[in-house]
Amino acid sequence: MMKFGSKNSTNTPIKCTIRLLDDSQLLDSEFQINEKGSSLISRICEQLDLIEKDYFGLRYVDSKRQRHWLEPSKSIFKQIRDMEADNILFSFRVKFYPPNPFRLKEDITRYQIYLQLKRDLLHGRLYCNTSEAALLGAYILQAELGDYNPEEHIDNYVNELKILLKQTLQLEEKIMDIHKNELKGKTAAEMETIFLKKACVLDTYGVDPHAVKDQRGNQLYLGINHTGILTFQGSKKMNHFSWSQVQKINFEGKMFIIHIILNEKKQTIGFKCPRGSSCRHVWKCAVEQMLFFTFPSSSDVPNVVSGGGFFSWGTKFKYSGRVEREILEDVTITRESPTVTRVGSLRRKSSSEPPTPSNLVINQVAGFNSLPRSLTNTSEEYNASIDSSNQIDNSSVLETLLEDQEIMTSKIEQEVHHEEILNDHLLIDFTTVTDSSPLIQSISNQMSGQKHLETTAIRNSGSSLSFLRQTLLPVIFALFMIVLIVIIVLESDFDIIATIRKAPEIAAFKKNYYEPSKDFLLRRFIRSKIF
Repeated sequence: MMKFGSKNSTNTPIKCTIRLLDDSQLLDSEFQINEKGSSLISRICEQLDLIEKDYFGLRYVDSKRQRHWLEPSKSIFKQIRDMEADNILFSFRVKFYPPNPFRLKEDITRYQIYLQLKRDLLHGRLYCNTSEAALLGAYILQAELGDYNPEEHIDNYVNELKILLKQTLQLEEKIMDIHKNELKGKTAAEMETIFLKKACVLDTYGVDPHAVKDQRGNQLYLGINHTGILTFQGSKKMNHFSWSQVQKINFEGKMFIIHIILNEKKQTIGFKCPRGSSCRHVWKCAVEQMLFFTFPSSSDVPNVVSGGGFFSWGTKFKYSGRVEREILEDVTITRESPTVTRVGSLRRKSSSEPPTPSNLVINQVAGFNSLPRSLTNTSEEYNASIDSSNQIDNSSVLETLLEDQEIMTSKIEQEVHHEEILNDHLLIDFTTVTDSSPLIQSISNQMSGQKHLETTAIRNSGSSLSFLRQTLLPVIFALFMIVLIVIIVLESDFDIIATIRKAPEIAAFKKNYYEPSKDFLLRRFIRSKIF
């Protein structure tokens, strides 16, 4: 097994596997040791015939099970050097979800957005109430299977298909009813369009949940998308910091910090991440999303630095690529839109499928033991809570998983590997959202004392570590430097400094303060030890 850095790897192309949005599709590729991420991303988009490639990226999981986006401007080798050279997996994913998919110029790009949203629904990231879940599930069914056929679609034909993370019997019946009675004659392209129109207006469109904690240690989840930064507690969206409110984003250690303008007043709100590496990942995601969706031109985007302390360098981030406005205003795309090749990708439930590693890895995450709900919940628990059609309409059965707890086959027909493990190996429970319950309260009301205020803020970076790094350490260092300069001036033999010592003020300071202090320290700490 060859590790990066060995003599054999320096001049040899490095092989890798690219998993596409349809998990059944894998691409074999390779890159040179000095090749940048943008080159590999462009090559994959070229194979997929995608011109609007700026919305997509490659994601990977490092040896410490931390997810990363492959940075286009950096060497691939330097980003993944701790990985085994013969087991490199990248996942092709939508990185920037377009606010309006119908402003995209090509159908083939929209189809990739559809595939991403379909897997978001399957993994629980695109959570919604059961009425919406049933509609989206039925749209997928019509797009994949076509019209209802009583000879082919018998009994509970949805039960063996994987559409949603949690599929109760009642929900499956509702999906089949819509598929049978409301969607007849609709083509796959029409259903994908309807699906996109429905999905892109959901609150969790484009949201990738990141596990954090608030000041009181309550479990929260941050979501970052084109609208701003959102916070969730359990199944409720607590507040939404729009990009127009956000003035600055930075991190210190495990603390992710947002500086916002609220009611014409500056506020600082912080969240604690489980690890420093996950905090840095959240910060990078937030910065990239903010720059991509808010700046008019990539030439206007500044370099961003954060995370530095008195004794450590900050993390520098340089944005690479175009911003959304440049993509939408691009008039160079003049080709005839290529034909979309659709692949039926509905996965079937299989008893031979390896179990997910959720139960194994959740207990390994220090400090995050009290989770809302895990995948070990049985469907009977959901069935017990859904007894009528009204309850079906007003309950959510989606239980969110931080996407990539996914199963891949790295050696086809041989060995199955678990890849792209959860970002923080955590689960979110989205089982209590109702159609009628408000998801967002006014942020100003929360700041003035509403009950769910307790879910979000660590005001003014109030941790002792932050105070220590920002205040005490600089003061101590300044005092140390002053003492050092005084000693150099009053004790050294350099001619230039001797001239300074002759100044009346310096001579008076030496006689009245320096010499007495020096004698005291010598008597107290040195001579006492000698005698």
